[in-house]
Amino acid sequence: MTVKLRLENISLRFGGIKALNDVSFDIEEGTIHALIGPNGAGKTSLTNSINGFYHPQEGNIYLDGKLINGMPAHKRAILGISRTFQNIALYTNATVLDNLMAARHIHMTTSNMLTGAIFYGAAQREEIVHRKRVEEIIEFLEMESIRKARVGALSYGLRKRVELGRALCLEPSLLLLDEPMAGMNVEEKEDMARFILDIHEQQKTTIMIIEHDIGLVMDISHRIVVLDFGQKIGEGTPDEIRQNDTVIKAYLGQGEG
Repeated sequence: MTVKLRLENISLRFGGIKALNDVSFDIEEGTIHALIGPNGAGKTSLTNSINGFYHPQEGNIYLDGKLINGMPAHKRAILGISRTFQNIALYTNATVLDNLMAARHIHMTTSNMLTGAIFYGAAQREEIVHRKRVEEIIEFLEMESIRKARVGALSYGLRKRVELGRALCLEPSLLLLDEPMAGMNVEEKEDMARFILDIHEQQKTTIMIIEHDIGLVMDISHRIVVLDFGQKIGEGTPDEIRQNDTVIKAYLGQGEG
């Protein structure tokens, strides 16, 4: 299969603290790839390195075979990398619709300051195109009833769904999900899992997911990478990870879920 993302010997330091130490793995195109490990294992640091928030001191990152070391986050987004955050980062005083429209800015190319200010010509036509795409995502994530609601007034689970919608508005080819189900009840988790599978199956999006719900990870992932203290201690299919003695000792045996 084609490699979508390749990480080669990634090491990231903050002063004397080594957040990542010589981490390497591939994510194949069209797969769901899970990243698991105890709290503080380096999972979010690795995600931040992939999308350009952090820049590792050592190693290489390739997207579709292209070296993206040093590339800023907004350029990686243009190339197709999108993400959600462990801590929700939305415009809480804006509506669901406005939050999703804001994410379309990287695809808005035809208007200039004048046409945008008076909302005429190319700017108006472009707005219609992007509004249509946003409405499709709202329907896909079953958010029609809250499309005009202020995000700050929504439940935690719905805000997580809005954040997923915003990530989809970037039209990613690689979607990074940082604990998308944290803090959710059982019903909300089931809905989110269904949406993730639909994104993968219907839109053919490659997904990397960080998640502490091991049962869910085992159910939906094709491959799993396990980190501990910034190092990779295991990689394989769900069945292989279940039987990996090192992973069991460091993580699964602790009863995380």
